[in-house]
Amino acid sequence: MGMEWILAYLALGAVVGFMAGLLGIGGGGIMVPILTALFAIQGVQETHLVHMALGTSMAAIVVTAISSLRTHHQYQAVLWPVVWRITPAILIGTFTATWLAALLPTRVLAIFFSCFMAYVALQMVLNIKPKPNRQLPGMAGISLAGLSIGGISALVAIGGGSLTVPFLTWCNVRIQQAIGTSAAVGLPIALSGALGYMINGWSASGLPAYSLGYVSLPAVVLISAVSFFTAPVGARLAHRLPVATLRKVFAGLLVLLSLKMLQTVFSG
Repeated sequence: MGMEWILAYLALGAVVGFMAGLLGIGGGGIMVPILTALFAIQGVQETHLVHMALGTSMAAIVVTAISSLRTHHQYQAVLWPVVWRITPAILIGTFTATWLAALLPTRVLAIFFSCFMAYVALQMVLNIKPKPNRQLPGMAGISLAGLSIGGISALVAIGGGSLTVPFLTWCNVRIQQAIGTSAAVGLPIALSGALGYMINGWSASGLPAYSLGYVSLPAVVLISAVSFFTAPVGARLAHRLPVATLRKVFAGLLVLLSLKMLQTVFSG
């Protein structure tokens, strides 16, 4: 791997970690479009571009999820009974969705990702929060929620925060505990998603060197090595900077990156 690629992955990790700490969002919204462009420049086949970006992003999120989980657990903000109840469905939904992703064409995945990022951006700009009007559902209801959260998370390579936090707050869970519980749920999402993309891409041809299925190991290592250290920096600055304004700017960035990914994919 050339030095230019090493620097590109390190820079991506720095930005992903910083923004995750500053705004409390996962890195998939940034990583997937940029990785799609980087893999395209490296000559990865168009049919595998988005699959590689999704799988690599899920694997890179694992380290961030572990770090975030430890921090929230220290503040006793994780509702572990909820985590244990929703995790089996999360694992099934996430892993199953990776098989669906492997069957979908790159362009379909790119369109789905872009549409979901538009939803996330709108949510950030308008600060949309569901009204809390009920309690947590029973096992059947929470399992259905887990299947949905895991499935969508695998298709767009996010840790689930954009879905888990609104669901929990809708069920009258305090926002601090909703965020902490979402961080804990993000770990099984990232692990099962990464494993699923590894398995489903195992026999694919035309992938970058040192890849395990649809996961680029060099990219994961370099991105994670830097994001682990920049995430706390962003978290500290969150208490000093105008985060509300930054969220709107970041929402615009998500839309632009998604459009760039569509341009990369559809231009061949």
